[in-house]
Amino acid sequence: MTDNSITAPSTTPRTNDWNLTGHAWAVDMLKKHIVRGTTRHAYLFCGPPGLGRRTLALRFAQALNCPTPLEPGIPCGTCRDCKQIESMQHADLTIVQADSEGGTLKVDQIREARKTLILKPYMSKYRVALFLRFHEANDNAANALLKTLEEAPSYAVLVLTADNPEQLLPTIVSRCEVLRLRPLSVDETQRELENRGLEHSRAKLIAHISGGRMGYALRLLENDSLLEQREERLNDLLTLLSASRVEKFKYADKLSKDKDAMRQTITFWLSYWRDVMLRAAQAETPLVNVDRNVEIEDLAGKMDLASLRKVVSGLENALEQMERNVNPRLLAEVMLLDLPRV
Repeated sequence: MTDNSITAPSTTPRTNDWNLTGHAWAVDMLKKHIVRGTTRHAYLFCGPPGLGRRTLALRFAQALNCPTPLEPGIPCGTCRDCKQIESMQHADLTIVQADSEGGTLKVDQIREARKTLILKPYMSKYRVALFLRFHEANDNAANALLKTLEEAPSYAVLVLTADNPEQLLPTIVSRCEVLRLRPLSVDETQRELENRGLEHSRAKLIAHISGGRMGYALRLLENDSLLEQREERLNDLLTLLSASRVEKFKYADKLSKDKDAMRQTITFWLSYWRDVMLRAAQAETPLVNVDRNVEIEDLAGKMDLASLRKVVSGLENALEQMERNVNPRLLAEVMLLDLPRV
């Protein structure tokens, strides 16, 4: 497969004229495609969740179809078309994604999108289709999209988002212009949050938890319940380290009843144990859970690196198993029984 991917250069991100923090290189490249009339028929924006992939895709759709751009390639952001695209309600914009994060994108959804894409734009230059979190597509859906990519009309632009290209069929990746997006540094994220009026210590915490993923940082900023859930789940984790088997089975039963909450819990726990492992390894990498520094240092001093690698590997495997629809109750029980006793 030809490597047609473009990776973010190691330059200091800035707020660009698409009103995005970071990804300036990607914005510049996409603007040039629009201005020069060299827009590709398909793009793949990839990088960790919460990085701003969907926001970049929506800004691109605005730049393609804004009737009153500030200048070529720069959408006004205020006209009816721009506002409808921002809210994902535009007549010439199709959004295709699994019903919930971690769900399955199905072949029928691709077929419905294809019926729309063959129609000429209703009110704009391009008909744009966003296939969000396409790594959640099942095999039939992936093959159906491949057929769509091969037969897309000239007025259609398809944008896929995914965690990384390796999760997709090589034949799909090879037909897309691949943009590998990177997080901001933690310091840059903190400065941006402070520029938005956030108090220093809270900006620092959110910047570290988000790992420089600005989209996730803004979600944490806008939704206090996410930080509250994280606090509760990390407290639960510490309690479970000394809990009996009966208590662990009881917690597993409760945890497995909501798959989305279970996935979120494992993600919180995984970031915590990675911090412990990094401290045990005396790595210079900044902690994610900076507000838990004292207890992380304490745990790191009580466990050896091999044991910590096993814990991290087990949680990573649990997340993978969830994507494969393994029985959540059984998975939760095994995961909790594998936790070290400290």
